[in-house]
Amino acid sequence: MRQKITLIVGPLVALIICLWPDGIFSPLMDRVLAIALWMVIWWIGEAVSLSVTALLPIITFPLLGVAAVGAVTQHYANPIVFLFFGGFVIALALEKVNLHKRFALNIVRITGTNANGIVLGFMIATAVLSMWISNTASTVVMLPIALSVISLLTKKKKKPQKKYRRFALSLMLGIAAAANIGGMATLIGTPPNSVMLAFLNQQYQIDIGFFQWMTFGVPFATVLLIGAYFVIVHWCYPSHLGALESSSEVIEQELSTLGKMGSKERTVLFIFLTTALLWMLRSQLNNWFPILNVTDTLIAMVAAIALFVVPAGGQKKPFVLQWEDTKNLPWGILILFGGGLALADALSQAGFIEAIQQFVAANDQWTVPMITVALIILVLFLTELMSNVALVTVFLPVIGGIALGLGAPLLHLIIPITLASSCAFMLPMATPPNAIVFASGYVSVPQMVKSGILLNLVAILLLLCFSWLLLPVVFS
Repeated sequence: MRQKITLIVGPLVALIICLWPDGIFSPLMDRVLAIALWMVIWWIGEAVSLSVTALLPIITFPLLGVAAVGAVTQHYANPIVFLFFGGFVIALALEKVNLHKRFALNIVRITGTNANGIVLGFMIATAVLSMWISNTASTVVMLPIALSVISLLTKKKKKPQKKYRRFALSLMLGIAAAANIGGMATLIGTPPNSVMLAFLNQQYQIDIGFFQWMTFGVPFATVLLIGAYFVIVHWCYPSHLGALESSSEVIEQELSTLGKMGSKERTVLFIFLTTALLWMLRSQLNNWFPILNVTDTLIAMVAAIALFVVPAGGQKKPFVLQWEDTKNLPWGILILFGGGLALADALSQAGFIEAIQQFVAANDQWTVPMITVALIILVLFLTELMSNVALVTVFLPVIGGIALGLGAPLLHLIIPITLASSCAFMLPMATPPNAIVFASGYVSVPQMVKSGILLNLVAILLLLCFSWLLLPVVFS
């Protein structure tokens, strides 16, 4: 029902604004506002796929005289889009050769057989995976392993079943939280980070390096992950179980099934590590060899192409990836980036950002800390109800205008608000990881809400602390 209503309401609102007597703002601002609201309504109501909504500017902007087709479509081929295409290809290769699963299993094996240690191990493994592959994929990888551990444990009757249910609950919630948190550590880990980078690059010519982001993102994600562990395992759902020897059996069985690392795995591992190293050393490389003009996008695309052309053993399929493998790439996310950039540029060109800047500047009772707290809380709870990508896409131009109006450093507002959009821990529908663990049957909505509220409060506190202490140092 919601889909049907918003499907009609979106274009209807746009039509009303375009036909409003005497207009609301200027003719150009009215037309851009009409399309922006149409897109927001469709995004919130999920009337159609988010990616389909992101294609609207290609049709509507030329028809309404906002921008030519060529000017609109160039946003869908922005260099940042190709950065994430390269990242997605690397993630695809990791998944195809099961290298991500081998990483995860070895991390879990290291953490031991204590119940709390097992949960921590699964959380660390999930978070590390989520730094490089999608949070959905990392959850899908970890869930069957976790369910196998739970299945083995519940066969024992020596201890009260309640303890095992608590353990299963904390394990499921821990995996979901870690999947959401891990992606914040890198620029390619979660789509909102990607949208933010593209927006900053296009609108303000601000470039954030991969390693520079990790200098801030990894410490933040690490502390938040520790906070999530204590909230879930020690405060909300302690199991009070001791050593669980059966868990090691599952891990060893899974590792045995994988067998020894093959040539394709070694090739992917080499390309992955080389890419990560080049991202970290990009600034130094440009200092040493200015003629190269190395960018994160260039590094990502070299890695992506290498996975298609570097021989990795095998007769019929000698390369790691074939083009047919790309059907599993999240093409829709790439289109979503382009649509977000097109909308942000239109809002800027129409004068909305300048108008917001002037409005904020005229209200000098507002302070940067006050605005930061209010926006973090607003975005953090809105992201429980709507797509974080859509939320960031809509909010970034507004936040840009607010920052300029306050005379505050742009990144000091935009980065914490972007990270807040990924802190969705309360509801099953908020993120795919939440939905996946909810579908396991071990988690109820009230249980997720209970831990989610506390996690949201921890996230707010940490976002504020890191924004005021570490962010100015990293992004000075």
